[in-house]
Amino acid sequence: MADHAGENDSFVDSVTDKVNDKLHSHDYSSDSDDDKGKKSPVNAVKTKIYRLFGREKPVHKVLGGGKPADVFLWRDKKVTAGVLGFATVIWALFELLEYHLLTLVCHILIVAVAVLFLWSNASAFINTAPPHIPEVVLPKDIVLSVASALRIEINRALEILRDIASGKDLKKFLVVIVGLWIVSILGNIWNFLTLFYIVFVLLHTVPVLYEKHEDKVDAFAEKAEAEIKKHYAVFDANVLSKIPRGPLKGKKQ
Repeated sequence: MADHAGENDSFVDSVTDKVNDKLHSHDYSSDSDDDKGKKSPVNAVKTKIYRLFGREKPVHKVLGGGKPADVFLWRDKKVTAGVLGFATVIWALFELLEYHLLTLVCHILIVAVAVLFLWSNASAFINTAPPHIPEVVLPKDIVLSVASALRIEINRALEILRDIASGKDLKKFLVVIVGLWIVSILGNIWNFLTLFYIVFVLLHTVPVLYEKHEDKVDAFAEKAEAEIKKHYAVFDANVLSKIPRGPLKGKKQ
């Protein structure tokens, strides 16, 4: 009987331990679920990551999206390679072979008109259909939309130049002066076509490299921007703040 009672006690103790373990595991799981529920709103709020030039959209969207962005980011490698190849051929013709634009256009038109003329006249003798020459007409809406877009951009550039020249933003004034000075140095080294070709190649290489290594580039740019701001603050305190202010800025304040 004593052995039987001992077995019952051990059985009861084991059942009690299992129940307690289940209760503890349930409490732990509920606590962990509560912690997850409490942390989920925090995880939902993304920490603000520094991006170059303060961009908030992906590189593809910044470049306008669609086919132009696909070409710049090498999403369609055949098209991008073809565009770069064509630009390289044009640059080589004008720079390396010293071809002229007007001469090239005239030669292309001579060859095209001669081939179409001979084909049209020879089709009657060789019993083939004459070439189909489509009628090309520039739509009025497209011309007006392009002219309107150019007008808006030119007016915006003139407004920015006016604001800078009127002494309203000294920082922007210095940036424009330094930028124009750098462009003048580059223009002295290369002519306009070579400079345009370099910019064209950079547009097809820098964005795709930046997209692949944007985290590293943004981290480096954040440190560089912090250093530039620190040096600019020192320069502003020691030099710029001592420059007499213009009449427009004085009236504004």
